[in-house]
Amino acid sequence: MKNYSAYLIDLDGTMYRGKEVIAEARQFIEHLQANGIPYRYVTNNSSRTPEDTAKKLQNFGIEASVEQIVTASMAAAAHIKSHFPEARAFAIGERGLTDALKEVGIEIVEESPDVVIMGIDRENNYKKLRNACLYVQQGAEFLATNPDIKVPTEKGLVPGNGAFIKLVENVTGVEPTVIGKPKRHMIDFALEQIGANAEDTIMVGDNYDTDILAGMEAGLDTLHVHTGVTTLDEIKNKDRRPTYSIETLEEWFK
Repeated sequence: MKNYSAYLIDLDGTMYRGKEVIAEARQFIEHLQANGIPYRYVTNNSSRTPEDTAKKLQNFGIEASVEQIVTASMAAAAHIKSHFPEARAFAIGERGLTDALKEVGIEIVEESPDVVIMGIDRENNYKKLRNACLYVQQGAEFLATNPDIKVPTEKGLVPGNGAFIKLVENVTGVEPTVIGKPKRHMIDFALEQIGANAEDTIMVGDNYDTDILAGMEAGLDTLHVHTGVTTLDEIKNKDRRPTYSIETLEEWFK
């Protein structure tokens, strides 16, 4: 096993499942800390702020600071500010997204936007989706924080943001620019924050279609853990396989 100088770590399905902590997660993080290895939590969950996410981890007994959190909303806001600095945004999403947009000075509007940005919104409704479709057809840039079709919870899999962006894509015929995993935008954003090189960093996650593919796209080695979405049998059927695949995080440092 190669020694890595930095780790990017998924949350849902890797550190916890919904309201339940994954037993080996705390020990995994404690090992990184004990060896002075820097890491960032990299999550496609666009609904929570970094403060919310850090608090959730802390409540599970997992060490986390706000500075260690990288969300798809943060990366999306940075992307919009960089590529469309004067853009006005129509946002479907929760506080994690709207706070991230406001943090970098992006104006959120209900009419005539330059950008439509979609994140998970548990108060979503027909009017919001209808307006998103209309604005994209009128020429607004279409972006999405993440494409997760399903999300693991303690009760089972539930719809993710990808289920809703597919609706808008099917109506408009326009494919969104995805910022979160499996695209590399958020990985590059996290690497820049941590000051690490791709070749010396490993991406850790449970979902092949997001975590593992994002790591591959960004040139990182990848560690697949069988505690969330993608099973070992599914991994065996992939043409491109993760660098490593283990049952639980407890196995990694043995």
